[in-house]
Amino acid sequence: MPKPPTPEESGPLHGLLSRPYLILALTTLFWGGNVVAGKAAIGHVDPYTLITLRWVGAFLAILPFALAPIRRDWPVLREKWWLYLFYGAVGFTTFNVLVYVAAYFTSGVNNALDQVAINILVMLGNFVLFRTRVRAMQLVGVAITIVGVAVTATHGNLLRILSLDVNFGDALVLLACVAYAAYSIALRWRPTTHWMSFLVASFAGAIVGALVFQATLGGGFGALAAAIPTITPLGWLIVLYTILLPSLVSQVLYVRGVELIGANRASLFINLIPLWGAIGSVLILGEVLEPYHFVAGALIVTGIVLAEWAVRRD
Repeated sequence: MPKPPTPEESGPLHGLLSRPYLILALTTLFWGGNVVAGKAAIGHVDPYTLITLRWVGAFLAILPFALAPIRRDWPVLREKWWLYLFYGAVGFTTFNVLVYVAAYFTSGVNNALDQVAINILVMLGNFVLFRTRVRAMQLVGVAITIVGVAVTATHGNLLRILSLDVNFGDALVLLACVAYAAYSIALRWRPTTHWMSFLVASFAGAIVGALVFQATLGGGFGALAAAIPTITPLGWLIVLYTILLPSLVSQVLYVRGVELIGANRASLFINLIPLWGAIGSVLILGEVLEPYHFVAGALIVTGIVLAEWAVRRD
């Protein structure tokens, strides 16, 4: 596992970098805020422009600090370039662009709650591909969580599933979850390099993915050039937020959190992302919680608790 700066190396950050629960809570808060940012961006910055500026900005921001690790890890980066391209284009760009576009068709609360599907898909993928053992209680928990996600995606009317009448925005989020689950599963083949080298190489892959989306679905590079001058001041603040907090700060803090308490315990905090996203959508965007949100939330939390309890009985 690549290591971030130690507390001793970080000086004033010693207190923060020594508190895993605070680190991981902030990490998921910033990632959850990405849902709110995507919804708030409507009318202020085009989603394809946002995704391109986000990863170009993140790449340029970290590159000056990563030159030494990149030189040291260059043989690995060059040999495994296709893997970093996958991480960036699928895990970073495809996931986020689908989430941003989905914001035009569904609420921020739904967008956040739907993302619980990531954990389900990761577990199912690991079972199918690697025969990772699954307990009966885990399956019960997963089934309950799936019902919760279905309640969200159908806006409280499960009968809509029979006619495949699922909200388009929620469907895009679920597709985004498939992309991020594939990225998460593929991390088992992550080459051993410095964490900065990993981010720079993955951000480069994310830029390639963003440019492909811009060229194919975003109206081409002419549309990108035309869209940049139309970005509002709030739009630029959203761009800056996505560059600094979800892309850079959260990545660094999560690696540190995993180092302090291990991947299994740290992964529990991922379940906070939909919660932060839903809370932010209500408080910042002024969205209203519908009755089906409470039903879905209760099912999702119950399912997650059962699944995690089953895992930690080993």
